[in-house]
Amino acid sequence: MTTSPPQVNGHPRTLPVLGEWQAITKAIEQPVAPESAVTSESKPDLIAEAEAEAIRARAFAEAEARRKAADAEADAVRIKAEGDAEKQRLANERSAMKLEADKATHAKRLAELQAQKAAAEAAELKTRQQSEAEAGRAAAREAEQERTESIWKWGARSIYAVGLIIAAPIQFLAFWDKERPFLVAAPALLEGLALVLAFGAAWAVAHRRDVVPYRVGIMIGALIAAGINLWHGLDDPTIGLNAGIIGAIASVGGPIVLMAYEHGIAQKADGVPSWREKRAANQAREAEDAARAQAKAEKDAAEAKAAADKADQQARLEAEQQRKDADRRDQHKDVWDVAEAFRSARGAQVVTEQIWADAWHRVTGTKLIGIRPEIEAQSRLAAARMKDASECPVGDAASQVESQMPPKQKKDQDAPDGRRHNGGIPPIRQPGDTTPYHRAAAVSAADTARRSVTARITTEETK
Repeated sequence: MTTSPPQVNGHPRTLPVLGEWQAITKAIEQPVAPESAVTSESKPDLIAEAEAEAIRARAFAEAEARRKAADAEADAVRIKAEGDAEKQRLANERSAMKLEADKATHAKRLAELQAQKAAAEAAELKTRQQSEAEAGRAAAREAEQERTESIWKWGARSIYAVGLIIAAPIQFLAFWDKERPFLVAAPALLEGLALVLAFGAAWAVAHRRDVVPYRVGIMIGALIAAGINLWHGLDDPTIGLNAGIIGAIASVGGPIVLMAYEHGIAQKADGVPSWREKRAANQAREAEDAARAQAKAEKDAAEAKAAADKADQQARLEAEQQRKDADRRDQHKDVWDVAEAFRSARGAQVVTEQIWADAWHRVTGTKLIGIRPEIEAQSRLAAARMKDASECPVGDAASQVESQMPPKQKKDQDAPDGRRHNGGIPPIRQPGDTTPYHRAAAVSAADTARRSVTARITTEETK
């Protein structure tokens, strides 16, 4: 008879000790004696069979333990491999999710950059268009200024020339004398005086000099020429009053127009604002003053509102502090006295939360505000009762661990009792067999019982 080694998951398993398998095989191959042959002389054979059975059981138990250990190791390896595979799968999923999130973030960033670029290009285009429009308006305004200045300049000179054409013949007729022909140069002197002074005023404007003396000279020369023309018109019938008046107007009007032109050029060169510019500046200054006054009024209103809110908040804080002080003084008089001593010693105006916490710790011995020794004792007692109730076993204690207890081996009814030196009869207890308890153990048991009774009474009183 040949016995093969046990198999694990369909594969043969080789035991590390070959002698055990040989002992098991030899014990199994031994013939079993019939029951009728078992006599008092075959008792050593029964003992040998029991020992062989014990060897076989022990070998089988060891083999089974090794098989279970191998299975457990294989399961552990498989579970570890599955766990590693699951970790790798999760890591791959996280990597994929992170990659997708990075792609989405990158796409979003690209979209934002494109939007920013488009917005910047649109703003640049708008700015360029505005600059071009402003440049066009400035160019048009400059061209219009040049055109009007040219018209104004040539118009003023034309008026001066027309006035000279009208006034000069009248003065030539008035100063003509055959006996004194040199007086024919007097009109050139009178009319040329204003013209030369006008040229001097233009030079003063170009060189940023004072033009007032030149203008005064122009007006004096023009008035002299106008007076002479008017006097000759009244005195000489050949000239007549009408010609004298027209000559006086021509002598004064031309220099006045030319002087007005030079005055505008001088103001432009000196940067003197015109009446329109002064009015626009006054309007802008008034608008700025109004805006500044409005901002100041808004700031004053905001500061007044902030001050009112701060006063209201301070009043609420003071009311809340008074409420807490009154409540603490009424409900915790012993702690309040210590807190007041702390406040006075520290120079504080009110009992702050830190002062109250320190006083509570000094009086009750705990840093938890609101907890006193009796409350802590009651809480600990309730926690102990809850622990006893939650840890008390339900039913038989063995029923909770029966899955971990090995099955009981069945015993043959004809097997020996196994207890030695008693003839197979269980011992009978007699009075005095048990060693009496020590006095210290009795005292400890009484003290434990007393504490249990005290705790039960305290619990009932608390309820």
